[in-house]
Amino acid sequence: MWKVLLLLLVLVFSWVFSVKSSVSYDERAITINGERRILISGSIHYPRSVPEMWPDLIQKAKDGGLDVIQTYVFWNGHEPSPEEYYFEGRYDIVRFIKLVKEAGLYVHLRVGPYACAEWNFGGFPVWLKFIPGISFRTDNEPFKAVMKRFTEKIVGLMKEEELFESQGGPIILAQIENEYGPVEWEIGAPGKAYTKFVADLAVGLGAGVPWVMCKQDDVPDPIINTCNDFYCDWFSPNKAYKPKIWTENWTGWFTKFGGAVPYRPAEDLAFSVAKFIQKGGSFINYYMYHGGTNFGRTAGGPFIATSYDYDAPIDEYGLLREPKWGHLRDLHRAIKLCEPALVSGEPSVMSLGSYQEAHVYKYQSGGCAAFLANYNSDSFARVSFGEMHYNLPPWSISILPDCKNTVFNTARVGSQSSQKKMVPVQEVFSWQSYNEEAATYNDDLNTVIGLLEQINTTRDATDYLWYSTDVNVDPDEEFLKNGQYPVFTVLSAGHALHVFLNGQLSGTAYGSLEDPRLTSNNNLKLRAGMNTISLLSIAVGLPNIGAHFETWNAGVLGPVMLNGLNEGRRDLSWQKWSYKIGLAGEELKLHSISGSSTVEWVEGSLVAQQQSLTWYKTTFDSPDWDVPLALDMGSMGKGQIWINGHSIGRYWPAYKASGTCSNCSYTGIYNEKKCLSNCGDASQRWYHVPTSWLNPTKNLLVLFEEWGGDPNGISLVGRTVDSICADIFEWQPTLLNYQRQASGRLDRPLRPKAHLRCAPGQKISSIKFASFGTPQGICGDFREGSCHAHKSYNAFEKRCIGMQACSVSVAPEVFGGDPCPNILKKLSVEAICS
Repeated sequence: MWKVLLLLLVLVFSWVFSVKSSVSYDERAITINGERRILISGSIHYPRSVPEMWPDLIQKAKDGGLDVIQTYVFWNGHEPSPEEYYFEGRYDIVRFIKLVKEAGLYVHLRVGPYACAEWNFGGFPVWLKFIPGISFRTDNEPFKAVMKRFTEKIVGLMKEEELFESQGGPIILAQIENEYGPVEWEIGAPGKAYTKFVADLAVGLGAGVPWVMCKQDDVPDPIINTCNDFYCDWFSPNKAYKPKIWTENWTGWFTKFGGAVPYRPAEDLAFSVAKFIQKGGSFINYYMYHGGTNFGRTAGGPFIATSYDYDAPIDEYGLLREPKWGHLRDLHRAIKLCEPALVSGEPSVMSLGSYQEAHVYKYQSGGCAAFLANYNSDSFARVSFGEMHYNLPPWSISILPDCKNTVFNTARVGSQSSQKKMVPVQEVFSWQSYNEEAATYNDDLNTVIGLLEQINTTRDATDYLWYSTDVNVDPDEEFLKNGQYPVFTVLSAGHALHVFLNGQLSGTAYGSLEDPRLTSNNNLKLRAGMNTISLLSIAVGLPNIGAHFETWNAGVLGPVMLNGLNEGRRDLSWQKWSYKIGLAGEELKLHSISGSSTVEWVEGSLVAQQQSLTWYKTTFDSPDWDVPLALDMGSMGKGQIWINGHSIGRYWPAYKASGTCSNCSYTGIYNEKKCLSNCGDASQRWYHVPTSWLNPTKNLLVLFEEWGGDPNGISLVGRTVDSICADIFEWQPTLLNYQRQASGRLDRPLRPKAHLRCAPGQKISSIKFASFGTPQGICGDFREGSCHAHKSYNAFEKRCIGMQACSVSVAPEVFGGDPCPNILKKLSVEAICS
């Protein structure tokens, strides 16, 4: 009998364990341990920051109301050479995932291994391109073999470290491939066969968690297809028994060299999330929640900037972007209040007007939760719902966890906003310089007939490839007498180009993200006799998107022509060209401490300015400020930066941002061209310097300047909070109001409060603006309206000056009385932190 009981106990414990460690899904949601969950996720890519930043980023994500951290796996970082793996430093993915677990959050692991992500070559190692017979992301045996090998490597590593939820780890979802639907549609049958291959591969790995494929109209079961877009309320999975998952809600857009910087209003981002949730969505991921930095040569594109800030809730430097972070935090809290109703079943939908509707979810225990939407982008709406009336701002959704009380409206931002500034912490550097000579050589070992493609030649070991050829000019050439020099024309597949004649810079050209190809036309001042023409072709990141992007080219592909000779036109494309991969300074490792000591540097006052192909170096001590740091490169042209041997990345402030920048309303459909900044200025001026890369003293800073710039204008700056703002209506819905009313402790709502908080180490030094009434404008540009309480400043000056944080109730009596009865008022305040 006791053996039977023991067997029953074993079976019971086995069943409990299996339930405890199970992740599945149904038509309504992902289920964890048998419980349906509404999950809020955010993308944080481990290589786009440094390990010392990871704990703080993860904690801020948790404090912002996230349940899940999402990340790609970056193949080219982990397998730089075939079957030689790297999982250290910024690529220590195991450490990153374990930190997420320690914080009590889950992980969505996008194994891919194709990432896109504006990452160099889409995350593929460049050596893949040179495998015989390979064709990327299709029914191609050489590609499938290496893709399968790496995928198994990553999943095996996760299993070995017991990181899947089925093993007690934090990984609850995995992704195979990435945004493959458009490619499958373009290539047809081979694409469909490849989709089946990757789906079978994923399921066969036995990870014990569901797999997804994003931006994919149709996927084989049991894979879940998911949505990537600015809005995904329209999306439905390919089978009715799968949940509605949004793997990328774009919080902004990436920055490109030469382009204006996109941003997305917090109100619209919140509106998109609420709209998705009200229509049955159960998993939402922000891409990005922290964008970070494309250190080294990891930026793809080409022409993707070094900053990958993405207007994310946590900025590139790890600071909260307010009000976006706080507004989304409040949204997440409101959604969680509704979670029991949201996971119970489908909503009932009722019209409240021409552009207004309600989505109502019922609790199993009784009662309901409601989302009241106003889709009109121009005007407020007063709607009747239940026994009450509600005022809905344009392009907004109100959340009512009990179908009565509004706890959140997507257009009513109650959280603090802030203005950041870059403060110089070291303005003067003592520079030394070293000139990189133009390659004017003829090495038979590196000389061929015709023009070579750049990627095939450099294997992406460097951005730089020299092309050099000789041109013999007859003394009888007419241009030598009349001074009308021949036009030299170069057609290149991009991305940037220097033309040198006899060692002297003669011209420069560059493309753009929209068209990386370029044409250089220069009048060459050729002399009688032999002339050497040298071309420095410069890559600015390899392509990361498109069908068969492995076939894309870079470098000088020709034709290369001289026009204006006695003979008319001379085609130089098919004569002898000599080649040199990379720079002499790269070969000498001038960016390193040991390499920089191998050459003679020009000292101090003799350092040349506005000179191309110049290396600069200096040393500096770390500042005492405990703030994120950056280099202000506004005085420079184009090049690369290293600190203590670490590559900060490419800089290019000379490429000014084109686009149309104007005031941007949160209302109406958003796209990446709607809200722009930096027009006419550098696309990126400041370059993040991780403080963990610095020593207390004698830090080595090395630059390679391609275009020509003034290094004396470079400064080390700290990113700090300049001012903080609150902009709140007097009857703003709050969670505290709802909780107090639900508990029966209030018979009427509490007045909201304006909360102001400076960054750690700072205090409120002055009140720049305060108005209770009908103030206008935004943080940094507030102004009084027709209604203004004249004691608006008093309460803040009394409660806030000298404090790191303070709060003030938004009520007429606090500001000396009601300045305009029967008008809905608000408070706008801006305080200076120092």
